[in-house]
Amino acid sequence: MEAARSGERTVVEVGDADFAERVVEESKRRPVVVDFWADWCGPCKTLGPVLEKVAEEHNGAFLLAKVDVDANRGVSQQFRIQSIPNVWAFVDGKPVDQFVGAIPEPAVREWIARLLPTEADLEASRALEAEREGRVDEAERGYREVLAEDPSNRAATLGLARLHASGGELDEARRMASSLLPDPEAERLLAAIRVSEWGSEDGSGAALGQAKALAAQGQWRDALESMLAVLTEQPEAREAILDVFAVLGDDDPLTREYRPRLAAALF
Repeated sequence: MEAARSGERTVVEVGDADFAERVVEESKRRPVVVDFWADWCGPCKTLGPVLEKVAEEHNGAFLLAKVDVDANRGVSQQFRIQSIPNVWAFVDGKPVDQFVGAIPEPAVREWIARLLPTEADLEASRALEAEREGRVDEAERGYREVLAEDPSNRAATLGLARLHASGGELDEARRMASSLLPDPEAERLLAAIRVSEWGSEDGSGAALGQAKALAAQGQWRDALESMLAVLTEQPEAREAILDVFAVLGDDDPLTREYRPRLAAALF
């Protein structure tokens, strides 16, 4: 998740039509707190101003999205809202927590504090920006400084593991990424390491070896076709195909094309 910029909007009205964009997608940038409420609800009128005050104080670190359940029955039914006020938290596109009722202000503040990035998280975000811009030394220094403060910081551990992998230090990259499992990004990095090592295997023999060599060269479609072709004779090709899917990502067109074909071949 990227660090939110100071001065961003803090409170918005959200409905059925824009919930996906303004809550789900926005939560990939910063936490989104959704307040399901109604005008006739007395406790809602107690909790609502508290949520709004805390949102304003945080100056855009999270977004408070208010949903009138009477006017937006679609999203209310989607999340099975039965009692209000019902407050949900979204992070990285997914709901991560919720509570029901007008809880006291200190409890509200504590609940929201758990959603917000720590200073170490923000430092890791700055290191990630440096990594993306090719400032590798700065990124590595940033990740190491974060881990010195917070040895369990996920983003810094994953970032430093990526740098080790790109620098050819595969054993250290593998060790760091493995410590985060079952984190999906760590699994993806480990798959990328395995695929990169296929390039050092002898691809002149078995058909699966040849297919792996193609994958190591980035010839993804040819690799997947070859792996599917030998799946019956070499069942271990399934794991190789899954590694390729992990490297490409779920949204890649080749993953979307070949995942159903793998399922059909297996079943």
